[in-house]
Amino acid sequence: MQQTVSVKKSEAYELKVLKAEPNLMPLLKVGDIVEARLVEKSNRGAYFDIPRVGMGIIYGSELSNSRDIVKKLNIGDTVGAKIALRENEDGLIELSLSEASKQKAWQEIKELKDEGEPVKVKIVSSNSGGLIADLLGVQAFLPASQLSPEHYPQDTEGNRSKMLEALKQFVGQELSVKIINFTPRTNKLILSEREVLSEGAKEALSKYKQGDVVNCIVSGVANFGAFVRFADDPNIEGLIYISELSHSIIENPKEIIKVGDMVKASILEIKDGRVSLSIKSLEENPWDKVAEKYKEGSVISGTVYRMTPFGAFVKLDPQISGLIHVSEFGSLEELKKNLELGGTYNFLISSVKPETKRIILKLAK
Repeated sequence: MQQTVSVKKSEAYELKVLKAEPNLMPLLKVGDIVEARLVEKSNRGAYFDIPRVGMGIIYGSELSNSRDIVKKLNIGDTVGAKIALRENEDGLIELSLSEASKQKAWQEIKELKDEGEPVKVKIVSSNSGGLIADLLGVQAFLPASQLSPEHYPQDTEGNRSKMLEALKQFVGQELSVKIINFTPRTNKLILSEREVLSEGAKEALSKYKQGDVVNCIVSGVANFGAFVRFADDPNIEGLIYISELSHSIIENPKEIIKVGDMVKASILEIKDGRVSLSIKSLEENPWDKVAEKYKEGSVISGTVYRMTPFGAFVKLDPQISGLIHVSEFGSLEELKKNLELGGTYNFLISSVKPETKRIILKLAK
C-alpha cells in the first residue's frame, strides 16, 4: 500500500511525495549513503525523495558547499547523498551531497590503486616540495622525488626558490601517475610518476639478475643519488644512491657525475620493478688496504668536513675518513671551539677497524 506524506516547508507550500513500504528508516544511520531524487530546489534549499525512507533536505552551509552539484541537477535526477542527521525539528532527513561526493571519490581512488593502472591528473599548483594535482575532486600531492627523471628539476638541490620556479612550469599540464598512498581520514593522497615508468620495465627486467654488470646512461642527478637508464634497454631506469657512487667522500653526486655520462654499474637489487645499482662495487675497495697506510698510534693530517652531534668527520684522503668523537672534548660546544669546519689539523690515530670502515681519531697534542 502507498501513502502520501505531506512535508511542511518554510516557503509556504506543501510537497507531496509518494513513500513506498516497507520503511527502511529504522535501518539507516548517520553516515550512510542513500540514493536521493531531486524533487524541488530553490535558493534556500533542495528537497530530495529518498525511496522507502522519507524526505531529505539540503540547506544552510551544506547547500553552499554543494551548490555546484545541485546546480547541475534537474528535477527527477538521482544522486548519492550522505545522511548527516536522521531527523531534524521539521521531521526531515538532513543530507550532505559534498560529503557523499567525497566518500564516493575516495572509494574510486581505492579502486584505482587496487587496479594499479596509471591515471592522468591535472597539475593545479606547486610548492618547493612537489606538485599539487586534482584527482576526482580530491587534492593530491606528487612529491618532486616521485617525478620521472625527465621531469625532475636539475641543479635545484638545496635551493628552494629554484626548485619552486622549476616546478611552476608543470601547472596546467596533465601527467600520467599512479596512486602510491592514500588516507581518507586525513585527506592524504600521494602520487608517483616514477611508478608508471617502472611498470613498463618489469618485463624487460626479467632477463637481469643481482650481480649483473650493465652499461648505463645518467638521466638525472639529485642530492640523494643518480638516475640511470640501461644503455641496452632505455625503458629500464635504475637508481644509484650517493653511497654507491664512489668510495670517495662526496657531499653531492654532482661533484663526480652529470647527466649524459656513460657509467658501468652492478645490479644490487631488483624489486617491484625498481633497480638499485652500484658503481663503487666494481672499484677496488680502499678499506681493504687501509691498515697498511694508517697505523694506530701514528699522527696524520686531516680536514674536518662534517659536524654531527656525536663528533666530527675528518677527511684523511679522497676516499678515507676518520671520526673524532665528541667525548674527546666533553661537549659539542667544546668540540666546535677546538675544531672548525673546513679546518686542517693533526690527529692521532686511536684505532683502525677496516671491517666496519672506521678510523677513530684524537686531536694530536
